[in-house]
Amino acid sequence: MNSTTSRASRGAAAPASTSFLDRYFDITGRGSTLGTEIRGGIVTFVTMAYIVILNPIILSTPDVDGVTLPGTAVATSTALTAGVMTILFGLVTRLPFAFAAGLGINAFLAFSVVGQVTWGEAMALVVINGLIIVLLAATGLRKMIFDAVPVQLKLAITVGIGLFIAFIGFVNAGFVTTTGNASPPLDLGVGGSITTISTVMFIVTLFLSGILMALRVKGALLIGLVGGTVISYIVNAIWPTALGLKVSGLQIVALPDFGLVGRIDFGFDWAKVGIVSVVMIVFTLVFSNFFDAMGTMTGLAKESGLANDKGDFPRIRSALIVEGVGAIAGGATSSSSATVFVESGSGIGEGARTGLANVVTGVLFLLAMFFTPLTSIVPGYVAAAALVLVGALMLAQIKNIDLSDFSVLLPVFLTATVMPLTYSIANGIGAGFISWVVVNVFARKAKQVHWLLWVVAVGFVIYFARGPIEALIGA
Repeated sequence: MNSTTSRASRGAAAPASTSFLDRYFDITGRGSTLGTEIRGGIVTFVTMAYIVILNPIILSTPDVDGVTLPGTAVATSTALTAGVMTILFGLVTRLPFAFAAGLGINAFLAFSVVGQVTWGEAMALVVINGLIIVLLAATGLRKMIFDAVPVQLKLAITVGIGLFIAFIGFVNAGFVTTTGNASPPLDLGVGGSITTISTVMFIVTLFLSGILMALRVKGALLIGLVGGTVISYIVNAIWPTALGLKVSGLQIVALPDFGLVGRIDFGFDWAKVGIVSVVMIVFTLVFSNFFDAMGTMTGLAKESGLANDKGDFPRIRSALIVEGVGAIAGGATSSSSATVFVESGSGIGEGARTGLANVVTGVLFLLAMFFTPLTSIVPGYVAAAALVLVGALMLAQIKNIDLSDFSVLLPVFLTATVMPLTYSIANGIGAGFISWVVVNVFARKAKQVHWLLWVVAVGFVIYFARGPIEALIGA
């Protein structure tokens, strides 16, 4: 008996419900209980709470004008957006899929976009990205496009983003450093050796979190972040000059800082960034947001037994529209695009089957706004360990790709390797799409290449040649 049949049987046998919550969320009909939904919502929050700490660290990169986003304000915006969007998604779709700032999209903004535009302009592009996604979802085009792109490329993008995020973590921790030479360009630590206590603490946090995850401990990543931070401050107390952490004036609770809400800027300085670059940045944002969210929602729906054989699930169009609204909300609050988190699977594993679990998770995120000073306590090298672990989790998707066909292997390989090696998600996606079209066409598989792939490939050819094109337009 499959999960859907089992759930239907449980629902049929259950007595008629009189509770408003039960009727609205169909708790009994989905084979769940009020207590199970509350427990599932709490577990989801615990496994996702690390994003309130990690997102401000990722978004700490100076923009083109040298301006950085204040950490506590980013943490407040991250918790606020996660809370509001998680509750909204639960109420509208009645599904247990929680929201928060998407890893991968925030890395793209921090390490690829703000080198060309300001943070206000970058977040305006995130809003534009969200508006496009809402339009595509409302018209039904989003699902059509999702179905047109080969599943191998979708998974390769996830794998590539994982490698990129992990590489960022290694660099931020000083585990990997630049040599300044043409060959080799990179090295382990300094001169091939680990020489700093901070890098050692990165390794300690990495193994601590990794062991907890291997043991399937709920909230392993959050516990690892807290544990690595505590150990760092103990080491700092014994050897103050080794880590240089400040222990005076530390706060735990404070009023939320809403200073970044509404701080977006649509007045782009075209002298600094060309129109082709802006178009391709938006395209990459849409593409990353687009497929990551749909893939995650499909996986979570299957895990919860709410999806049919085609992968469709209840209120799918509403779910896709609200997910686009998450991008708009994330941009408007300068916390990066808010999207569905795969960690929602932990709550589903606890039995959550309805949007009530989302309401619980969302309320806890709103409460987390009052604890944002804790984000400044976490050392960067500890957060770097979390990046590596998140990257490892995303890399696991490669197991679902059949690499026996070289016309699949090469595009997947280029997508996954070009991202970290060029420090650009856009470059990896472009290399993957262009190579997919070229290799499959000349391998006599042109009929298998959807016309949308041609459009995307041509767009990326223009993106890669944007320098000469912009020079020609300027002339």
